[in-house]
Amino acid sequence: MKHILFRELKLNLKTFLIWSLSVGLMGLVCILLYQSMEGDMKDMADMFSNMGAFSDAFGMSTLSIATIEGFFATEVGTVHGLGSGMFAAILAIDILSKEEDKHSGEFLFSLPISRSKVLAAKGGCVVILLTLFTVICALFYICGFVYLGEEIPTQEFTAFMIRQFLMNIETAAICFGISAFSGKSKMGMGLGIVLFCYVYDLMGRVVPDLKDYLFIGPYSYANASEIFSGIEVEAMALVMAAIVTVCCASLAFVVFNRRDLAS
Repeated sequence: MKHILFRELKLNLKTFLIWSLSVGLMGLVCILLYQSMEGDMKDMADMFSNMGAFSDAFGMSTLSIATIEGFFATEVGTVHGLGSGMFAAILAIDILSKEEDKHSGEFLFSLPISRSKVLAAKGGCVVILLTLFTVICALFYICGFVYLGEEIPTQEFTAFMIRQFLMNIETAAICFGISAFSGKSKMGMGLGIVLFCYVYDLMGRVVPDLKDYLFIGPYSYANASEIFSGIEVEAMALVMAAIVTVCCASLAFVVFNRRDLAS
């Protein structure tokens, strides 16, 4: 089992490095831009906070982008939220189906190891890489705060990174479950799920009829503007996330263990 885990880590190393460095550096650049724009931020903050639905969607009605916390939540929060979600989807959506698509499963599943252990190793790879991704991005962001000489809002920053990680785990679990059903790449579907969830969260913050159903989406409890505003997360959102994660991961094991694999 550990050999399969190491194999998956090695195979996904390039993708991991590209995405972690890209998202981390983009977030770092956003933080560094704050210093050059700080003088104009107050006027911009007043303007952006009075743009109605747009301000509500991106949290600028509750946070001021003239502060480093508000700027981080609106700018880096968007970059990290979309980037990490896409990475989680890309990582998990093909991790099972690629064995059939690339015909490597003919060798892998002939080994004296159960399918459940193969799935556990692949799932472990996803969790490990998402953990390292979160740590690397957090280090980039911390470097940005330190370089600017700004105080790090430790409690909010930690909560943001942890909730983003949980959101990525939920997204990966959904894509992991989808991957168990098909022997073909579903990369487009995985990215589509992330974009749909993100847009659903934006719409839910401006459309009154949708606000009560925000907890359904994974972005509901990982919204940066709410975290840095000190708004408590809804318990129902976390419960829903746990249910979806467990159900999708369990479904992957059930389906993949029973499915006839193409040769």
